[in-house]
Amino acid sequence: MDFRSKVALVTGAGSGIGKASALALSKAGARVALLGHTQSELEKAAGELRAAGGDALALTADVSSNEEMKAALDRLIDHYGQLDVVVANAGINGVWAPIDDLKPEEFDKTIAVNLRGTYLTLHHAVPHLKRKGGAIVVVSSINGNRTFTSPGATAYSATKAAQVAMVKQLALELGRHHIRVNAVCPGQTETEIDDNTKKRGVGETAVPVNFPDGEIPVSDGKPGTSAEVADVILFLSSDAARHVTGTDVYVDGGQGLLR
Repeated sequence: MDFRSKVALVTGAGSGIGKASALALSKAGARVALLGHTQSELEKAAGELRAAGGDALALTADVSSNEEMKAALDRLIDHYGQLDVVVANAGINGVWAPIDDLKPEEFDKTIAVNLRGTYLTLHHAVPHLKRKGGAIVVVSSINGNRTFTSPGATAYSATKAAQVAMVKQLALELGRHHIRVNAVCPGQTETEIDDNTKKRGVGETAVPVNFPDGEIPVSDGKPGTSAEVADVILFLSSDAARHVTGTDVYVDGGQGLLR
């Protein structure tokens, strides 16, 4: 998995799975553009890559803004001259609440970041990938695809299911351009995403059920790490996965099979 001739874009790269993916790609030799909405986080993460000998570019943008994403991709191409790998990771949990309590603006916000953000990332990146092919990895979730047991997570689950559908659709559309498109679907992972989660009335939508002891079988119930997800992203981004496309890979330690 040699990325020394490649340039990668990672969204939501300031923390969690995005940061871990940027670090993994950089260690494998890629020049990495880290995109996010918090400049201080991005600069810190980019500094870590550079301190380890990598080449990093921090791009501040709101993934739900067409103008900002276009400007960010223009800056990336001006700086590096190419794009080979895209990790569409930026996302929020948003508000989890009963459907009759979930406000339209709360629903719209989750859709804007998670789904429109994925669309805009690919919309502006694909023309550059078409030049010589490449790889796209979308970070989805077990929610909305394998599990539906997060009370009130209607908007979040809808976006995560839609991302997997988008991956399968685009795998066929972009295959002729030698662009591979895959998804990773993490389960419970040690990240900061809970910081942007607001829950209301979860008791109204939760279904009483007793799950087996040790919700994540392969790790004795312990959550996965961002680095473990990043390792799968690194593989799917690499030439080692050259015949893999349109696939959703579950990185959940078996959690989704129990829930």
